[in-house]
This record gives sequence, C-alpha cells and structure tokens, in this order.
Amino acid sequence: MKPFNRLIAASAALSLTMLPVIVQDAAAQQKVTLTVITAGDQNMVDYVKDYLAPIFEKSNPGVTVKSVGTGPGDAGSQKIMEKLVAEKDQASWDIDVAVIHQKAAGEMVKDGLLAPYVKDVATGKLVTSAAAKNALGADVTGYVIPMFASQTAIAYNSELVKTPPATYGELETWAQANPKKFGYNGIKGGMSGVSFVVGWIYANGGTDAERLMKGPYDKAIEASWDPALAKLKEFNKSVVITPGNAGTLDMLNRGEIVMGPVWVDMFYTWKADGKLPPSVKLKLIGPGMPGQPMYYVVPAKAANSDAAKKFIELATSPAVQAEGIVKKFNWYPGIDANAVKPQLDEASWNKLFVDVTPEDLATKGKSFPIKPYFDDIQEAYEKKVN
Repeated sequence: MKPFNRLIAASAALSLTMLPVIVQDAAAQQKVTLTVITAGDQNMVDYVKDYLAPIFEKSNPGVTVKSVGTGPGDAGSQKIMEKLVAEKDQASWDIDVAVIHQKAAGEMVKDGLLAPYVKDVATGKLVTSAAAKNALGADVTGYVIPMFASQTAIAYNSELVKTPPATYGELETWAQANPKKFGYNGIKGGMSGVSFVVGWIYANGGTDAERLMKGPYDKAIEASWDPALAKLKEFNKSVVITPGNAGTLDMLNRGEIVMGPVWVDMFYTWKADGKLPPSVKLKLIGPGMPGQPMYYVVPAKAANSDAAKKFIELATSPAVQAEGIVKKFNWYPGIDANAVKPQLDEASWNKLFVDVTPEDLATKGKSFPIKPYFDDIQEAYEKKVN
C-alpha cells in the first residue's frame, strides 16, 4: 500500500475508534429539561417560571426549567408525594426539584422519597432556621432548605375598621357585631384558613399551644378542643367562607368583606400590583397565628439531580433571596437573614415590617402543630364545625 493510502486508512480507522467518544460527547451536550414542581398558590409557580428560571437558564446553557404547580395547601404537596410514590419502582423520576409544605416533608423523608442533598450545596451552610431540621415534629435535617419563611395575619380595611381586633377574643366579638364582614376559607383552598383555625385552637382550645407545637402527642387531648370547636361553629354563622387564599384577598379588594386572614407575602404582592386599596392593612392578633416555610427538596431518584442541586443553590443564594424572595415576592428569607440583609437597601428590608413588626413575629408568630395534632385539628374541624 502506498504511504498516502496507508495514511487515509489509518485516519479512517482512527475516526471509527473515536466515534463512540464523539457520540458520547454529543449526548452529554443534549439539552436538559429541569422539572420543578411546586405546591402553593400561583405566585409560587410564577416565582419559578418568571424569576428563577430565566436566571438559571442564562447561567446554564442547554438547561430549560419547566415549572408546574399542583395547587394550594397541603393538598398540593400531597399530589407531589403521590406522584413520587407511584414512580418509586422506576430507575429515575421525572421530578427534579419539588417545593413542598412542612406536613409532607416528614412523611416523604420517612418513606425514602427524598435525597439528603443539603450537604452538597454551598448555601446549606447559610440555613439557620429550626424549621430546616424539624418539620412539625419530624426530623428533616439534611433533606430540606427553606425557600422562604412566611406568616399569616389579619388583613382589614382601616377606613372601615378604625380599631382592629387585637386578639381572637376581640375578633369573635367584632364578627358577631358585624355579620358577614369577616371572611376566611375554612380549611380548604389554602393555608391561610387553616392557619386561622389552628390559631383559634391555640387561643381557645384548652391545651397549651406549646404542647401542640412541640409534643408529645396524646390523642386524648383532642377532647379538650370541643368547646373551642363549638364556638368556632357558631362564629362561622356570622362570617363568609371564601374560595381560598386568593379568594379572601379578592373579596377584600371588592369590599365584600372588610377583614380576613391572609399570607403576608401575598398581601404585599397584591398591594404592589394595585389589587388592594392602600387602606387595607395587617394585624397579627394574639395570642398568635401560625406561619410556615416552604421547602426545596430533591427527590431520591431525580433524573437530573446535579442540575437540581445547582438550581437550589442559586435559589437560596443571598443575592437571589434578597432580590427575588424579599424585594419581588415579599417573603421573609429562607436562609439566615443576616446573610441577606447586606444585599438590600433599608427601604426594601423595612417594607416587610410596616404592619407586622419584628416584635410581633417574635411574640405572636407561631408554628403549626406537630403532624398528629395538626391532622386531628383538621379532622375535628371537618366533623364538628363544617
């Protein structure tokens, strides 16, 4: 064979030898769809779709973020859990990142549905909240990072209510004197109503709220709530049951009610968007109302777990927490606030505390009960109040 022909043959052989590598490299560069499933209201989906996704996609070429919502309240988290359970025997799962409520987190850790990813992301070191370790009595250490912290409070139209009730007892009296002017969504359609009911039990239930929040659990305690539930059933005759979290805000905006429990973040977002009149303000009533975080989690068999961790690391960075969580969506930070505050101007930081002060949060911001009591309260409401 002539030298030139031998060179051609050698080149051809080398090309064939390298073909698997070339194919492998091409496969590695294929586009990735990162599926982010979130429970909660539409603002949760919008936050991922309109704010986080464009930032992440810009810094990670070839990755497309797909944002899907499963609906408000614990029911939204339940749908995510049910999907993972249905896929449990598959080699990989098609949810890469999920945003879930506290109640579901403990169950999902116990059932082996989540990966202990926190040690793999740099921002895990910035998580100081007790809620990152304990979710309604369940140990979730290493499995969750709070997306944000939020709080419920009573929204009221200050033009029509000059002196808002300061406690549940005062609110009960006010509602009787002003029938159909207070509204909440019961325990369906969103957690603002659930929070109101839990706060009612804390105030009237005959059981120390600390016992309900921290345990230990005793089924017999449920009987002590009967008088409070009877009062709540009577209270409901004077109020409006709204369609949900957004429904309460919408009825406040249209003047159909003048007072109701809301999430602080949704309240400020609606005000910023001009959906609530300036006269609507907030009051965190005593002895207190629950708030909660939402958690970023990575399913145990996420198809794109490396990209999922990078996404959460971005989402929980101080810069994104400052700009996205605090400034754009009016949540309290999910990571240590001391890491976020330097990223914010004073006006943006103070905006969160116009009506609900840090002192209010410290004294009247409660957690939800441990899961068994939480379940019992909701079941008791269905049986004895509805």
